[in-house]
Amino acid sequence: MTTDQCRRLDEQGWVVLEDGMTPVLLEELRGRILRLFDEEGEAAGAEFKTEENARRLANLVDKGDVFLRAIVSPHVLEPVRHVLGTDIKLSSLNARSADPQTDTGQPLHVDMGAIADERGYWVCNTIWMLDDFTIDNGPTRVVPGSHRWRSRPQDVLADPLARHPDEVYITGPAGGIVVMNSHLWHGGTANRTLSPRLAMHAFYCRRDKPQQQYQKALLSPEVQAALTVELRDMLALDDPANDALSLAGAPRSGFLK
Repeated sequence: MTTDQCRRLDEQGWVVLEDGMTPVLLEELRGRILRLFDEEGEAAGAEFKTEENARRLANLVDKGDVFLRAIVSPHVLEPVRHVLGTDIKLSSLNARSADPQTDTGQPLHVDMGAIADERGYWVCNTIWMLDDFTIDNGPTRVVPGSHRWRSRPQDVLADPLARHPDEVYITGPAGGIVVMNSHLWHGGTANRTLSPRLAMHAFYCRRDKPQQQYQKALLSPEVQAALTVELRDMLALDDPANDALSLAGAPRSGFLK
């Protein structure tokens, strides 16, 4: 990371890794996700949750080698560790396609309802822009600097769905990757175009917190048996502490864009 990227992540709460995906990786991810939408049909996203005005996929780690490569990309993990520290794990891996011609987006929120604790930040999301993010097709809105407020929008705003006076939109061409401190107030916006807008979300957390989706319970035995040591560690598959945390139940509040 450059000095400017570190500063932006610290002060504003997010940074865009332009050309974070090679053209080959972009097409591989996009193609696999679109095929999964076709294959899963109405059941798409059922492992986690569905959402009005969007199509979802969940448990992507179980659904293709390309996803395994993505979650341990060094140039993505570097800024994630800048936010969370070195001791991290994957919390969930999902895709979201914002439906065309919608008139409402998501309320401002923080992922998993998370507020920074005595150790600092504990959730960080990465948004893999598989389509262009434009002003009109449902980009993520963020309130710069709000990750430092140690508050949740639903607790202090009269209407988290309403436009915030300080909000900005994250836009950019397909192939970029947004690394976002997930304590930042943010939300998906309405897609007013005629085409869906697709993104993948690799969501990470500190190892002392529960995974949003308990990977050990979701992944097939065949996939687990073939994983490298690096991937098993990133998924916390051999970590008894993670088993206890995740079986106790992860907070289900908040959204993924």
